[in-house]
Amino acid sequence: MTPDLIDISQPLSATTAIWPGDSPFSQEWVMRIEEGMSCNVSTIRMSLHCGTHTDAPFHFFPQGQTIDQVTLHPYLGRCRVIQGTFSGSPPLIDASSLEKRNLNGVKRLLIKTQATNNPNHFQKDFCALGPEAAKVVASNGIRLIGIDTPSMDTFQSKALEAHKTLLKGGVAILENLNLSQVEEGDYELIALPLKILGADSSPVRAILRALQP
Repeated sequence: MTPDLIDISQPLSATTAIWPGDSPFSQEWVMRIEEGMSCNVSTIRMSLHCGTHTDAPFHFFPQGQTIDQVTLHPYLGRCRVIQGTFSGSPPLIDASSLEKRNLNGVKRLLIKTQATNNPNHFQKDFCALGPEAAKVVASNGIRLIGIDTPSMDTFQSKALEAHKTLLKGGVAILENLNLSQVEEGDYELIALPLKILGADSSPVRAILRALQP
């Protein structure tokens, strides 16, 4: 990374924490130079929701867009990083705190909740966006929302209302960001999904870049 770039992606490895019951990351070497082959070639297997990723509408809606069909505009452009205010058990982002912020003109919003980020530990009582804050996001014309925890809904949620509210409102979703080294402020976001045909999600390499003067 150069000084003007901040990598806000979680690393992927065999130790990367996954949602309980999901497919972990694994890497198999097919060819190795040290074994006399002409090059190194490997194969990976993983859930598309492992590490930093985006959800397509198809993840929740059978007739929704798959990840290769979504528009890429939300994943590239000016964004704002804020420190989230949250409460409750499990903790949820305070919707009223978002309403009090000046989000006029903000199209991409990343919410920081953790002081540190451990990609190798899954914590079930993580902070989620929650349904009420999701309504605020969707109603403010925000086109992408990101959070530094595994999900927009709590671990216990079955209705998944926050996800559905966002996706119905045309809001792209980024989850499992690492914002621990990012200060509040405005940046350029680059977090493009892979073009995986018919997929419900995609890993992303999420980057923040300092805005040009």
